[in-house]
Amino acid sequence: MNAITIETVTTADTGEVITDAPVLRDYHADGGYEWMDLIAEHGWTVIPSWGSEGWDLGQWPYVMVAAIRTADSIGNLFGVATYCEGDVETTYYRTKARQWDAITEQAFFHWKNGQAHGPADLPEAAAELPGRYRMPYTVYAA
Repeated sequence: MNAITIETVTTADTGEVITDAPVLRDYHADGGYEWMDLIAEHGWTVIPSWGSEGWDLGQWPYVMVAAIRTADSIGNLFGVATYCEGDVETTYYRTKARQWDAITEQAFFHWKNGQAHGPADLPEAAAELPGRYRMPYTVYAA
């Protein structure tokens, strides 16, 4: 079983066909932490927190969201992969904004369903989230 393959994909936001993209596939050989180590060797990063306050993104090691920034001959490509107990889905976007939207949708789903610690004042839909919930968590040094 190979958790990482090179494939032709279609970007979710622009519908472009991209060849030779690193795609994460199902990984049932070991657990989530092993998957995290494996994908890191190929440029992917699992995102632990999301939003201005660093709320949980997923429920490690069972549910995780990973991202990658790569490029082709046209320009940047932004990937998102979701891991849920070994089942993996990978999607690519041409823009970072759409990648962040996809990550925000994952965060919202897990916050809303009580599967991850999130903001207390969630709206009914992910599209209604204020900007402070729709961005990577950043720790600023004093």
